[in-house]
Amino acid sequence: MTRPEPDPAGGGTAPTPATPTTTAPAPIADRDPHVVPRLYVTGDIPAIGGHLKERPEDFLVDEVPAYDPSGAGEHIYMLVQKRAMSTLEMVEVVARHFGVPRGAIGYAGLKDKAAITRQVVSVHVPGRSIDDFPMLTHDRVSVLWADLHANKLRPGHLRGNRFSIRIRGVKATDVRTAKRVLDRLEAVGVPNRVGEQRFGMLGNNHLVGRALVAGEYDRAVDELLGPNAEHPALNAEGRTLFAAGRFADAAEAYPRAARTERRVLGTLARGASPERAMRSLDEPILRYYVSAFQSAVFNAVLDGRVADGAIGRLTDGDLAFKHENGAVFAVTPDLAADPATAARLAAFEISPSGPLWGAGMLRAAGATDAAEVAALAAVGTTPEGLREAALRSRLSLEGKRRPLRVPVIDPEVEGGLDEHGPYVRCAFELPRGSFATVVLREIMKPAAAPPEWEEPE
Repeated sequence: MTRPEPDPAGGGTAPTPATPTTTAPAPIADRDPHVVPRLYVTGDIPAIGGHLKERPEDFLVDEVPAYDPSGAGEHIYMLVQKRAMSTLEMVEVVARHFGVPRGAIGYAGLKDKAAITRQVVSVHVPGRSIDDFPMLTHDRVSVLWADLHANKLRPGHLRGNRFSIRIRGVKATDVRTAKRVLDRLEAVGVPNRVGEQRFGMLGNNHLVGRALVAGEYDRAVDELLGPNAEHPALNAEGRTLFAAGRFADAAEAYPRAARTERRVLGTLARGASPERAMRSLDEPILRYYVSAFQSAVFNAVLDGRVADGAIGRLTDGDLAFKHENGAVFAVTPDLAADPATAARLAAFEISPSGPLWGAGMLRAAGATDAAEVAALAAVGTTPEGLREAALRSRLSLEGKRRPLRVPVIDPEVEGGLDEHGPYVRCAFELPRGSFATVVLREIMKPAAAPPEWEEPE
């Protein structure tokens, strides 16, 4: 993008030539977030098609907590039910009710917006008790119970999520096909793909994150705000005004709910640099973009392993992931050939892992490492580049390993008919950080998916 300059006639800003950089931005050969599988694990089972989320009642999510509150402490823990509302919107409602900043609110994971979801949140209220506050009343938020605990609830402090999802636009008899898919996934595991909801409505959150990691703030702003060839109608007026350098007018053209875009545009309109504009965003938002970048590279690696039939077996050079505690260990030829290893794989005690790349991530070896480095290179980044980025960034770039597959726990499936027509209902639990839409893709095998899907984690 170009640097902004005040434009008295345009109500915003006009472009002036950007200061040349000494290093050209790295080329990006792979812009795909790899949310559509190259191959399905259940590819030999027919698709049932259908669609989701005709109404929030069709998509139910219950968080499975990692622990119960102790009954004492400075944090109020509440089980909150929300309807047709994102977690971050719910956090604002709770913060206003208790009169605390948003940072005083803790939550374990983001939950879907177009759904009815239940999750635990914490509120830091030192020196006060539950009885000091009135009951929270809201048309889309309700509190099911409240208790006290000593610590703030942090992201990842959950065991998983239980889903009950109705697929519409299908025949009730499609339940037989859906059961075949779930039986297969229960036996072999579901590919632990990061779903499209991580990548935003434009499907390019990972490219914003990659630009942030590389320190290419012009590119980050362009990806966030510029016209998008794949989704030309989405906020078209605001994006056209941005491209014309009319940043204040562009901010007004965006809907009020587009807080991120409006904040960046507002900062640009005041004459700030692209770096300053992106850094004006709250740290959780910046971390989310970086997470999307890491997730896209992981998905690319996962695609290759699924194509090789290797998400349920370990080979020399792999790092095995222990599902019980998240630890990883190196796989040697002898270990890969040991019958005990095959038994542990079959019992879902362990699985092969893939990279959520970061400067401190434990790397695989041999051919596995080469494939993971190649996926990173395809987005114009190297392990050395990540280490350099970690030194200059205020964001965490440690990285970690993620299992290439996860178990589908206690699956249920039924066909039915109600006042809205036939449906197939699928219910199952997934570990934290895994996406229900990945399971549903295996059942539905859609050609495309709605870009506005969000997902618990």
